[in-house]
Amino acid sequence: MKTIPLYLKDSKDRSYDVIVERGLIRDSAVSRILALVPARERIALVSDENVWGYHGESLFAALSGAGAQVFPTVLRPGEGSKTMQSLDMIFDSFARAGLGRGGLVVALGGGVVNDIAGFAAACWMRGVRYIQIPTSLLAMVDSSVGGKTAVDIPAGKNLVGAFHQPSLVIVDPDMLETLPETEFSAGMAEVIKYGAIQSKLLFANIEAQRYDAYSPALADVIADCIRIKTKIVSWDELDNGRRALLNFGHTFGHAIEAKYGYSRYTHGMAVAAGMRIAAHYGEAAGITAPGTAKRLEAVLDANGLDIRESVDDLTQYIKRDKKVSGDTIRLILLKEIGKAEIFETPLSEVEEQLAELWQ
Repeated sequence: MKTIPLYLKDSKDRSYDVIVERGLIRDSAVSRILALVPARERIALVSDENVWGYHGESLFAALSGAGAQVFPTVLRPGEGSKTMQSLDMIFDSFARAGLGRGGLVVALGGGVVNDIAGFAAACWMRGVRYIQIPTSLLAMVDSSVGGKTAVDIPAGKNLVGAFHQPSLVIVDPDMLETLPETEFSAGMAEVIKYGAIQSKLLFANIEAQRYDAYSPALADVIADCIRIKTKIVSWDELDNGRRALLNFGHTFGHAIEAKYGYSRYTHGMAVAAGMRIAAHYGEAAGITAPGTAKRLEAVLDANGLDIRESVDDLTQYIKRDKKVSGDTIRLILLKEIGKAEIFETPLSEVEEQLAELWQ
């Protein structure tokens, strides 16, 4: 078992553990959840239809069998459920359940469930505790850790949200055995990102072998990614500085998602395409070491992420990004594999550079 603490330097009371171990959902998830719920308080279990059939029903039954009062909310799967309308449905469920300030929200699902359930917990009675149980690779290494919660609105992705840290994150790699191969590949985009921005060793490991849900070393890879993220978040919880490094590929990726109305690509696939663009952008700007883009693309291709998107017409979507301040935007670019930096860049320069790449 790997227990990775996330210490928030400005608030030790809100620090928590991320536990990584195969078989956790079966062996000890119930006892860990119940340890955080006072007697007679309720548990709101939020999931989606796909995950509910694989894991939700059994967790609900186990918690109920242990005497807990559990009230489920099951969303439709996909980014289309991360909306204000779904949030209203969750709040109605909380109200019917009589969820009090001492109650607990359990988010069981991928990134969409993690984000919206966490945001609902942040808003309900001005904040109740919640646990993340991620069921996708992307959620395990990224969205379940760090306290970013949000919903999408027509103007853009994750524009309405809050920082609200969970009380515990339970990561069981065995749950990935029910994940479609395309979704596993989408999660590998975030794994590759961590190597690209912070760890030459992790990147080299991904170059050397192909991982799947059954790989013996997968738990170690997931834990390595989580350690990178917890270290960054512990020093910059509210994303005012170094935490922006975690957005490598996301500025362009979010723009691609918005361009297609969040329907053509999963988040991980869009991030993979965004990392390609960022690497070529950095090389063209003289910031990224020559050959870095080729090496990054080879790893993406080997992991089923051979997605190449045009940079034409992306600027209008980039201008809506949360990282825009006035007429500048924070771009995350690689210096080399294992090292990234933050660049405050004029939007006009981004537009000009993208036009050159398009040509």
